[in-house]
Amino acid sequence: MKTKFIYVILAVLLMGSQMTLSAQNTDNKQKKQRPTPEQMVQMQTKQIVNTLMLDDATAAKFTPVYEKYLKELRECRMMTHKARTEKTKAQGTDANAKKERPSMTDDEIATMLRNQFTQSRKMLDIREKYYVKFHKFLTPKQIMKIYQVEKNDAGKMKIEMIKRQRGMGNKGVFGRPN
Repeated sequence: MKTKFIYVILAVLLMGSQMTLSAQNTDNKQKKQRPTPEQMVQMQTKQIVNTLMLDDATAAKFTPVYEKYLKELRECRMMTHKARTEKTKAQGTDANAKKERPSMTDDEIATMLRNQFTQSRKMLDIREKYYVKFHKFLTPKQIMKIYQVEKNDAGKMKIEMIKRQRGMGNKGVFGRPN
């Protein structure tokens, strides 16, 4: 009887040690690398193809066009981002630059607004250009679905950014758990 009791205790200890070893291995999996922009484009394209439930022939036509569309939109969005980073680098090298964000002059604000208008026009031109290309092999309902998915994803990204800025962890934007 004592030997059976000892065997049971040894088996439990052995299982417990195996569980702690596997728990330690999951920590390495949690340190994921961020996907590259190219990988993001591929994931978005795959999501749209699945959402639209395209057949193989249509998906083969659609995928390269949609990837070019996403890359052009990204380049257009990065246009203002590059200008901002260059400006902050220039201000950072200035000996008299404050650590706080300096107030903008009226000319700087006017320039910023004109740049935003220019960017919006370019994005609209890109969308119109690719609408014509998409219309060759997609229905208007499918094209509308693409724009709806993009809008929903943008909304989700905005909410995620707000949560990260406020340091809310897994709480929702309004302070409630998700």
